[in-house]
Amino acid sequence: MQGRYLVCGLVLAVSAWPALAVEGDAEAAKGKISMCIGCHGIEGYRTTFPQVYSVPKLGGQHPEYIVAALQAYKAGERSHPTMQGVAGGLSEQDMADLAAYYSAAR
Repeated sequence: MQGRYLVCGLVLAVSAWPALAVEGDAEAAKGKISMCIGCHGIEGYRTTFPQVYSVPKLGGQHPEYIVAALQAYKAGERSHPTMQGVAGGLSEQDMADLAAYYSAAR
């Protein structure tokens, strides 16, 4: 009998998962973008560390993509050292805020 309650509880918890997603706040991101604009705010910018790399434009990008990319840098799944360092210091809320800001920017 207790097993049924456990299964029901797990089903409810999993079904509520999307509702637990962090909501991004573009206004809050304005205090957090200083670490981004040094590279991503310069049209046609290329970084030279660790190699020559064209810095992608963030404005208008899908917020889910931005969050996924930041999470991958933080986890070490994407290999750019500068971005790993930046993402390593971001919370889930920071990532969501930055994604909301840049997805609305053009």
